[in-house]
Amino acid sequence: MKIVVIEPLGIAAEKLEQACKAVKQKGHEVVCYDTRTEDTAELIQRGKDADVIIIANLPFRKEVLEKCENLKLLSVAFTGVDHVDIDYCRQRGIAVCNAAGYSTNAVAELTFGLAISVLRNIPACNDVVRKEGTKAGLVGSELYQKTFGVIGTGAIGTKVALIAKAFGCHVIAYSRTKREAVSEAGITYVSLEELLKQSDIISIHVPLNDATKAMIGKKEIELMKKSAIVLNTARGGVVDSQALAEALNTEKIAGAGIDVFEMEPPVPNNHPLVGAKHTVLTPHVAFASDEALYTRAIIVFDNIINWEMGTPQNVIV
Repeated sequence: MKIVVIEPLGIAAEKLEQACKAVKQKGHEVVCYDTRTEDTAELIQRGKDADVIIIANLPFRKEVLEKCENLKLLSVAFTGVDHVDIDYCRQRGIAVCNAAGYSTNAVAELTFGLAISVLRNIPACNDVVRKEGTKAGLVGSELYQKTFGVIGTGAIGTKVALIAKAFGCHVIAYSRTKREAVSEAGITYVSLEELLKQSDIISIHVPLNDATKAMIGKKEIELMKKSAIVLNTARGGVVDSQALAEALNTEKIAGAGIDVFEMEPPVPNNHPLVGAKHTVLTPHVAFASDEALYTRAIIVFDNIINWEMGTPQNVIV
């Protein structure tokens, strides 16, 4: 069986070798590419003979998939799969697995890095020290006793909610699926409208799909407090960036910490959030800690072994 790692997984060669050791011991061929490309012809060339392809967040659409005639399994080194043509995979009978859970800690931790950076003006404080300035005009706010609203209580959202509790926040949540563990931790589920109205900090943790696309738009933002801060470490398309930028620039809300955009970085300098006031922006890095990237490599190769044994895990299709 030929396994192609069609884009870099962000770990050192020796760690990648450790991660794929088990499949190699089974006699499978593993080909790893150390450059990323979105060129259709090049992707077809790389994947055309593969039985299994491993991708991370590389867009992988029908025009590539249909030329990979031997493909039986797509092992996605990512949690979300909105960059994959799932309908075509289902039509072709191509199995798809993801790397659920690999970045839970990494994303949750960066969420609070963004929250505190916005609340305490850390980037501006850093700049002013280097210019021989003072804290004048940069005194911020605490997380303690703030109402912290979590949208989506999957693994990451639940982790964020529990950390917010540890900071002494009053935590509320909205989710299509309610988790018993969340309620047992003293976190109250409310409607989306109530969460938007009540929260000082709003943290988004939902996948991008037809139901969540632009779920936070102008109407939803108008429900928020003037002091509200929006955090998005989920998917860029969940938030209407133009509406959010307008609210920030007119100070209808107080700030935003954004890790994700409608496109993968580099983000164009004319993107509405790049020039928006009171923002801290990061280049889709929440998932990318050293520990998380190695964990996901282990998971994607484990997915292959389990699929081959007839006991697939992390199944999307």
